[in-house]
Amino acid sequence: MARDAYPPGHPDHPLLRLNPHDCVPFMEDLFAAGWGSKLEAMPSPRLMATHIQYSVLPACISNNHPGLKIVYICSFYRDPKDMLVSMWHFILKTSQPDLSFADFFEGACDGVCVSGPVWDHVLGYWNASKASPETVLFLRYEEMLRDPVANARKLARFLGHPFSAAEEDSGAVTNVVKLCSFEKLKNLDVNRAAVSSFPFRNDVFFRRGEAGDWANYMTPEMARRLDAIVQEKLRGSGLSFA
Repeated sequence: MARDAYPPGHPDHPLLRLNPHDCVPFMEDLFAAGWGSKLEAMPSPRLMATHIQYSVLPACISNNHPGLKIVYICSFYRDPKDMLVSMWHFILKTSQPDLSFADFFEGACDGVCVSGPVWDHVLGYWNASKASPETVLFLRYEEMLRDPVANARKLARFLGHPFSAAEEDSGAVTNVVKLCSFEKLKNLDVNRAAVSSFPFRNDVFFRRGEAGDWANYMTPEMARRLDAIVQEKLRGSGLSFA
């Protein structure tokens, strides 16, 4: 959305000097500050991030406001076990350093998570994307890892800012993918620094970014239990993680 002002090769690109969360602020923080302050000061089109479930989004967002687009990144689709391991590591570093994985796992199986039951979160946006595909784009993290270039094109088209023929010829899509890659962002000084706009280090947002790490933390019994719960919760939705 910002590549007209900042092409991916721009030497002063915001992603090279700011944490991604400082480029796309959380909607919760903007709303808490009041409509007349931070939110209104943002140039249009406004880009915001959120962890809020679809069912509790403000009505001005969930009621298909003209021109509004929602992009949902689902890291749960292929293997929710990896998502839980990643979330546990984040909580250890930011709020509960003594939380055991066993206790965290038990809570997750009971639906106790920061933003509510994981399956409710996913299904809310999944169902919204099926009902209003022109408004809600449902992207799967693992599919983005497998083919980031195709998904970057898909995202640009959905946002009404597709790559032009000239951009394609110049390699702009590939350059966007390289700039936004996990390894590129993780190794930038700004994302390795202790200084942050959050009450914790920027590097807590970057751990491994890979699939399959769950096997280092879950027993086979735990894995089978979580798989069974998720399969039951998603039954009949048309969504699966297999």
